[in-house]
Amino acid sequence: MNTIDPTQQQPEPRIHVLVADDHVTVLEGLAAIIDRQPDMRVVAQAANGREAAEQWRVHRPDVAVLDIRMPEMDGVDAIEAIRQLDPSARILMLTTFDTDTDIARAIRAGAHGFLLKDSPREELLAAIRRVDAGETVIPPALVNKLAAGISTEALTGRELEVLRLLAEGRSNKEIGNQLYISQSTVKSHLRSIFNKLNVLSRTEAIAVATRRGLLTH
Repeated sequence: MNTIDPTQQQPEPRIHVLVADDHVTVLEGLAAIIDRQPDMRVVAQAANGREAAEQWRVHRPDVAVLDIRMPEMDGVDAIEAIRQLDPSARILMLTTFDTDTDIARAIRAGAHGFLLKDSPREELLAAIRRVDAGETVIPPALVNKLAAGISTEALTGRELEVLRLLAEGRSNKEIGNQLYISQSTVKSHLRSIFNKLNVLSRTEAIAVATRRGLLTH
């Protein structure tokens, strides 16, 4: 009769992971990939940012892998909620190329790394291990994007109002009438917007602002 030597038993996975994504297929796929690793275990899953923060409070994982765009509470707000519970929480964000503004917000909120959603599984697993070890992980493909987004001076509230009306196809006169400002003031705001977005035309300003998430609402 064979007996099991306790010293030969598999050790308990060291890295406990929380995964959050509002797409069920993505969520289940990530969890399955992570759970197959001998040194990792998914201890909680969440479908939105609010649930992610609550699951983190209950399970206290070593690493949270959060989608940057989720309903109810987005990934950045979830970071802030989690870090209120534990400022040392280690968080890896899932992102795409069209979320420059959200990425900059996530850095300020305390994200420890970013991973493109279409990254190979080896990169996902390596990123989790590196974040668990206290490293910051930013794929080379995102470095220039992040540098550009972070270095861009933020638009003021008034400039965002002008930009949104511009995106609606309003003329300078119409923008001025809508905001109760002169056309010269509108032109001044547009010059500032163009400088901050590093663009030369109204069309380019709308395109860049849309890509950075400034015109999503």
